[in-house]
Amino acid sequence: DCINASSQNEFYIVVFSIPLVSQVELYLVILLIYLMAVLGNLTIIFLVCLVPKLHTPMYFFLCNLAILDVASTSTSIPKMLTIILTQDHRISFSCCMAQIFFFIFFAEGEAFMLTSMAYDRYAAICKPLQYYTIMRKNVYIVITISCWLFSALNSLLHTLLSSVLQFCHSYEINNFFCDLNTIIALSSTDTTSRKFFLFFEVAVFSIVQFILIIISYIFIFSTIMKIRFSAGRMKAFSSCTSHLITVILFHAPIIILYMKPESEDSKEQDKFLSMLYLVVVPMLNPLVYSLRNKDVWEAVVTLI
Repeated sequence: DCINASSQNEFYIVVFSIPLVSQVELYLVILLIYLMAVLGNLTIIFLVCLVPKLHTPMYFFLCNLAILDVASTSTSIPKMLTIILTQDHRISFSCCMAQIFFFIFFAEGEAFMLTSMAYDRYAAICKPLQYYTIMRKNVYIVITISCWLFSALNSLLHTLLSSVLQFCHSYEINNFFCDLNTIIALSSTDTTSRKFFLFFEVAVFSIVQFILIIISYIFIFSTIMKIRFSAGRMKAFSSCTSHLITVILFHAPIIILYMKPESEDSKEQDKFLSMLYLVVVPMLNPLVYSLRNKDVWEAVVTLI
């Protein structure tokens, strides 16, 4: 029978098609990375909130990025870990739609926040004298609210469109969470327009944002090379390379996953690519933004 997302039926999440012993090992690895991601990002949030020295546009964006990291990784990873532990692969349609909504909401929010951070670094390094005029408090707050609001509206649109899809032949999601691509491929409804819309959106948002960030860094590195003192150059490079690493690790898997043709042969590789931006990037963000950052270490010392 054909059913839609408003019915009480369930999907079946495959997770990983590997032996049970390997799944236990994978469970422990992912659990460790997930806990590191959550604890690391919560530390960044508390530091930015509690230490006045970090009340600047750069750390305001970083705090929002940390919130998005915790939220995005918590949307899918706890459910996946529960499935591996209990071997209960079922998920209701309503929970699946909720997972789609929050996954798109937080993932898009993170993409917009990374672009905002690139603009902030551009203003700080290329326009240092006008920086505090350009990045006034009301400006960076409006930018941040816009990131959250636009992500929420776009996520709601995708969720509503997904909720009216019909499913006749299969309810088996060959992934570790309710991924929009997988749900569209699973539907028995004609989804040509949906696939085109998703392809167009990834092309416009992800690729355009990635190109804008790269262009901003061309200007940034050009300005850095003009700095006469090596200590000044190193400080500027340090604050920018960490952000650039995060951008590449976040955007590259998304562009590959959503722009390439669907293929059953690459499903396992696709899952690990998703794992990269859902678990690994949130874990790395606190590390790349704090290990070489004197302000963060001073904030830790201040609190202690």
